[in-house]
Amino acid sequence: MEEKVLETIQKYNLIEAENKVILGVSGGPDSLFMLDILNKLKSKLNFEIVVAHVNHMIREEANSEEEFVKEFCKKINVKFYSKRIDVINYANNNKIGTEEAGRKVRYDFFNEVLKLEKANKIAIAHNKNDKVETIIMHLLRGCGVSGLQGINPKNNNVIRPIIEIERTQIEEYCEKNKLDPRIDKSNFENVYTRNKIRNIVLPYIKSEFNPNIIDTVTRLSEVITEENLFLEKLTIQNYNDILVNTTADEIQLDLKKFNNLETVLKNRIILYAISKLRGGTQGIEKIHIKDIIKLCQNNIGNKQLSPQKGLKILVKDKKINFIKI
Repeated sequence: MEEKVLETIQKYNLIEAENKVILGVSGGPDSLFMLDILNKLKSKLNFEIVVAHVNHMIREEANSEEEFVKEFCKKINVKFYSKRIDVINYANNNKIGTEEAGRKVRYDFFNEVLKLEKANKIAIAHNKNDKVETIIMHLLRGCGVSGLQGINPKNNNVIRPIIEIERTQIEEYCEKNKLDPRIDKSNFENVYTRNKIRNIVLPYIKSEFNPNIIDTVTRLSEVITEENLFLEKLTIQNYNDILVNTTADEIQLDLKKFNNLETVLKNRIILYAISKLRGGTQGIEKIHIKDIIKLCQNNIGNKQLSPQKGLKILVKDKKINFIKI
């Protein structure tokens, strides 16, 4: 397993010499496996590891799990940080779901430890099965091409060194090496969509259609990722070709050149321009993109629309203006 994880690290350049990596460790099989493997690899690759644990204060076992991770780190001589946060209370106060709240407080704490330790990376224990489950979730919700990529091995300073390891391999390793991970019983409750996919959908597909569904979907993801990277490069090239002017609050594109492009490039250029202007495309849906393309095609006089609060699209003087308001 060490060699397999090392291969993933080197393939995606996840960890470099003299890096300091903050590991998000819950005490479950995945994160404990990641901790044990990276602890064995750190001298070979010359990097440091620090563990960060968030106690969500939801389950009865939460305090004992925190203590378990603390003792495990003490045994292997790895620095340990923990934080207790009432996630249910946090979710209610911020009017968001419990899952979203849990994710936010975890990443906030990981970044807090990152700054405190002057570290370079945050390692999250997503595995191969998590990636496939994510792809199926995206598919069920109606995603674009990028959604079929699943979970990337690297996203800015967040890395996933065990993303190419299957859950069964992780469980076997934990048992063989007597790691005795803590088991979150809520993972077996089919309340959340991910749990239903993990416990019902994938086992059914394995037994009735394709026993190798994890590898099959993973191969699809790899093909999609390669093709998406090509389209991203093509998008940037065409964006630069039709760019007229750009400021902190406005981007102007050549209307005629834009209208001559294929629809797939128009879609991506719109999203790319909005992302550059606003730092993301959250809240921009397919219908908004269609409306913008229609606005550009039916250019008669000055036309404008506001697909979202704080954003205006204005077609004027043979230019498309993306304006932050």
